[in-house]
Amino acid sequence: MSGHSKWSSIKHKKGAADAKRGKLFSKLSRAITVAAKEGGPDPTGNATLATAIQKAKDNSMPKDNIERAIQRGAGGGDGEIYETITYEGYGPAGVAVLVEAMTDNRNRTAAEVRNIFNRNNGKLGETGSVAWMFERKGSIVVDANKVDEDQLMTAAIDAGAEDVSQDESTYEIVTEPADFMPVRAALAEAGIDFESAELAMLPKNTIELEQSDAKKILRLMDALEDNDDVQEVHANFDISEEVLEALA
Repeated sequence: MSGHSKWSSIKHKKGAADAKRGKLFSKLSRAITVAAKEGGPDPTGNATLATAIQKAKDNSMPKDNIERAIQRGAGGGDGEIYETITYEGYGPAGVAVLVEAMTDNRNRTAAEVRNIFNRNNGKLGETGSVAWMFERKGSIVVDANKVDEDQLMTAAIDAGAEDVSQDESTYEIVTEPADFMPVRAALAEAGIDFESAELAMLPKNTIELEQSDAKKILRLMDALEDNDDVQEVHANFDISEEVLEALA
């Protein structure tokens, strides 16, 4: 399983702490507002907005919050002006890390992200240093113990999935970005639940980590995601179930 999907699965299993839910809702609202402002308030004609809304729903964000975020974006130039910035760097054991941020202060966010890397055995790199190791894909993670393999394969492939792979206790369905929503809808229609479903930057190759490095990279991922301006963190690590259990 790709590093990003592994991280999504880890977050799902350990659950979102109540203290972080408010921060998560703030990030989701920001993504919806920016998507609505850039591509219009109608999700049927704005794929970025549709994806942002679905992610908010997946995280149990109230409908009123979603609608207010759309209205803020549709309202035009009022309020803060956000820009999307991608940071690239390396974590422990040479793990490539890609950070997607949305900020109203480029200098502040750059300094904070650099500091997080430095404090967690990492190093912020130059633009282009690791981006070539990733590609934008749809990723859907399913608990292997809760689904029939043939049913999953049939539903995913028939709907246009690019690949279905198993990693110990989970399946990962990978799609082209344009096929992500149709495949997701087909799985839901087949009654298949998923641990996570999102558009992400998936690594082309992964690095298997031992326990000591795994602990360090998870600490870095947590610290980055805890930053108010960071929307998504992607990395090319892989951690075995055995190591994850030892760290739990």
